Order: sequence, then structure tokens, then C-alpha cells
Amino acid sequence: MIALLVGLVLLLFAVYSVLPVPWSTQWWSHVVDFLKGGIPVAALLIGLIGLFVGFADIKDKMEARKEEREAKAAEAAEAGGSGGKGAGRSSA
Repeated sequence: MIALLVGLVLLLFAVYSVLPVPWSTQWWSHVVDFLKGGIPVAALLIGLIGLFVGFADIKDKMEARKEEREAKAAEAAEAGGSGGKGAGRSSA
């Protein structure tokens, strides 16, 4: 309940502070300047996140290919090592 009240108060303050009327703080121009300055910073952060996700994706694909190769090699070794029905087994 307190969080809802605090959120409502902050929302009302935000609207009040950018209203273009003489009885408010009229900070709209400052808000626009902040947004203009924030766009390059946001683009930089989003770009870095994109790079990290891309590198992780490439790494995961390389690991998957390696695991596939290892599984195929293990299958081939298993198929080659058995030599047919009971051929490689001797009962002693």
C-alpha cells in the first residue's frame, strides 16, 4: 500500500514538474535536454549488451558443435569396437 502511495505521489510530481503553466516548475526543457543526453548513453549500453549476447551465442554454438563431434566420434568408436554380434566378446 505504501509503495502504491509513493508511486502515485512521484507520478503526480513528474506531471506537475513538466506542465507548461506559470504555477509549476516548467522543467520540460530540462527533461528534453536530459533525454537528448541520455540517448547516446542508452545506445552505448544497449550496444554493449548486444555484443555480450552475441559473443555468448557464438560460444554456445561452438560448444554445441564440439559436443556433436564428440558424440559422433564416440558413436563411431562404439560401432567400430563391437565388430558385430558378439564378435568382440569372449567368455573365459
